[in-house]
Amino acid sequence: MTIKKNITALFNTCCGQLLTLTKIQGDASSRQYFRIIGTTDTSVGCYDPEFEASTPDTYPFLLMHALLSMHALPVPAVKAIDPENGLLLLEDCGELLLQNLFGSQKEETIPPLYREIIDILVQLQTLDGEKNKIPFNRSFDKEKLMFEFDFFIEHALLNYFASVFDQKLVGILRREFEAIAELLVKPQHFVLNHRDFHSRNILVSNGKPVIIDFQDARMGLPQYDAVSLIKDSYIQLDPLLTEELKARHFNALRCHNPGTMSFDEYLYYFDLMAFQRNIKAIGTFCYQTSVKKNNAFEHSIAPTLAYIPDYLEARTELRTAGDILRPLLEGTAS
Repeated sequence: MTIKKNITALFNTCCGQLLTLTKIQGDASSRQYFRIIGTTDTSVGCYDPEFEASTPDTYPFLLMHALLSMHALPVPAVKAIDPENGLLLLEDCGELLLQNLFGSQKEETIPPLYREIIDILVQLQTLDGEKNKIPFNRSFDKEKLMFEFDFFIEHALLNYFASVFDQKLVGILRREFEAIAELLVKPQHFVLNHRDFHSRNILVSNGKPVIIDFQDARMGLPQYDAVSLIKDSYIQLDPLLTEELKARHFNALRCHNPGTMSFDEYLYYFDLMAFQRNIKAIGTFCYQTSVKKNNAFEHSIAPTLAYIPDYLEARTELRTAGDILRPLLEGTAS
């Protein structure tokens, strides 16, 4: 049976008669999403090959969903599953992404929504669990951070930007990336992170945020998710709101763990983490553009590069890497 036939069978079994099934434009993952309209209900169907090769007890999405739901964080309800065919039926929380509010008639709702989202983020980042189980047994260790840096080297520098990048400098740049990664591996400060906490993974349903795509959650510095939200590749926040949200995140974290770090330390790690996270995103965008021939992400490369000069100016630890990357950055500084 095809994916659509399997979804139809699952929906008809649990939710009534299916009327229409429409594919939803997905992200850069292998998952496929469909909007289902039935006689009495609507749902979102998801096909995930990882679920097909897994079990409900080991599938990260369901493990994270159970954790977040138990703590009343806003996520779509799971209505039914078909592990054999890698299918989930999820609550339909609409099509309005946080990203879509920018430039819309609802733009005035953006600041209060972001404040609420920061509060939700802190709730997520204070969750705890068994250290040997998903998601608490996965982290942004040096190996993971270097995998993302190396992905950028391969697909951005040696492919997409090959015509402007001096490939003889790869070795020096990689050593700089290793030094940056080592600075970011601070397990004493690690908290749970969503891992892709940006404006395309937050729906706005009935005026309230709903978090999606949380299956890759792992432990890391709290700044990782804050950077994803505040230094988003898809939208640019007002500078005053940016600074307000940093302070809000820091102060809320301090309420839960007063002895973690000072605000200066928070800002230091924010800039280093932002550099790493934005570099990672550029690598993904270049891969999608050059290898997968998916042009949907190419327009996000330049705005993401435009963030980087600010980090280079603020943090001396990044300047050697920044000098090497200068050909990519020309014309992007704000």
